[in-house]
Amino acid sequence: MRFFVGMFALLGCLVTVPAGAAQKKEVVAPAVRATPPLTTDTQNLLLLDLSTGGRVTIWLRPDVAPLMVERIKTLTRQHFYDGLAFHRVIDGFMAQGGDPKGDGTGGSTLPDVKAEFNYLPHVRGAVSAARSDKEDSANSQFFIVFQPRLSLDKKYTVFGRVLDGMQYVDAIERGEPPANPSRIVHAYIAADNPPAYMAGPPAPALGAPVTLPGTASGPNAAKPKLAPAARKAPVKKAPAKK
Repeated sequence: MRFFVGMFALLGCLVTVPAGAAQKKEVVAPAVRATPPLTTDTQNLLLLDLSTGGRVTIWLRPDVAPLMVERIKTLTRQHFYDGLAFHRVIDGFMAQGGDPKGDGTGGSTLPDVKAEFNYLPHVRGAVSAARSDKEDSANSQFFIVFQPRLSLDKKYTVFGRVLDGMQYVDAIERGEPPANPSRIVHAYIAADNPPAYMAGPPAPALGAPVTLPGTASGPNAAKPKLAPAARKAPVKKAPAKK
């Protein structure tokens, strides 16, 4: 009997679980993605009437970039974008606009927006926030992608995607700056019941100084503050020459 008791005691020592080993390993739940708005949600549809001949419908994504989407809505409703030019347009890459100065150095009077890098890719029709070298420097400028540029993913804030009217984006005049820049005639949020597209001269940019042709690209021109890093991605060389 003593032998069996001793054996049970020995087995008990062998199977003793070390302190802490019995603790369950903490399981980290995967991040849950917010639900995007419907593509029919007029509160999240940006309409750009372009001088190239038609209206562009952009699906805004507050689920991934709420700060930038709110900024775009605020400036649109202030008519900030009406009359502004696409000042930097690189064939095979993107069209950049939203600068009241027209040379890439301007923005709104509102504070810069914190970066909201997300999982949305820079594919054709993607709309992304332009910025300077500082990640949290997006303000009013944005760019629309002509062809996929995935090297920019998670380095710039994608906040929308063109749903309709991409042909009018494709028709934007190329150049850095273009000799005869294409413009945003009017910008609207679809929920505000905008009028139908009407061809005509763009409204003058609010507070924008008059820029003589060629001055923005001269040797003494100001270095653009906001740009989608063509200098970082290997796209500024060949695409513009195609």
